[in-house]
Amino acid sequence: MPVTVADDIVLARISPDDAGEVLTIQRAAFVSEALIYGSVDMPPLVQTLDELAAELRHADGWVARLSGRLVGAIRTREADGLLLIGRIAIAPDMQGFGIGRALLEAAEADSDAEQAELFTGSLSEANIRLYEHCGYVETERVEKGDGIQEVFLRKDLRRRTRTDDGDPPRSADGNPD
Repeated sequence: MPVTVADDIVLARISPDDAGEVLTIQRAAFVSEALIYGSVDMPPLVQTLDELAAELRHADGWVARLSGRLVGAIRTREADGLLLIGRIAIAPDMQGFGIGRALLEAAEADSDAEQAELFTGSLSEANIRLYEHCGYVETERVEKGDGIQEVFLRKDLRRRTRTDDGDPPRSADGNPD
């Protein structure tokens, strides 16, 4: 069931049918990362349509649409009580409007995991600030050998309880978050 957020953005589950649009958004969104890191040789930019379509056949996640246009996507999977979040991509002209936050919240609310984890590069300061503002805490930095580190962040989801009736996620005390 789609979830509507502010300003007519509609969130829905990601599907293989979204592959072409997701790839377009992913490439557009990660160009700024390529500029920061001085290389276009990064998985989100070199992934093919066939690879993405195959991934989406087995992936969970969400897309955000504005008037039918796909403007954001997030991919997730759960493993051992951990919600693994990856490839958050927002159309460059739609960044800064809360779409990334809304996608994160949808993924977190839909999960039964105790914690969520994501990572970004150490030079991606705006991403790190966003994730910290959303309640993520840095847990580890992994050196990549070129002076750049992968920064892993986690968020405790245990206080949230999933609702099956479409109501907003509620904390353990039953109050809306």
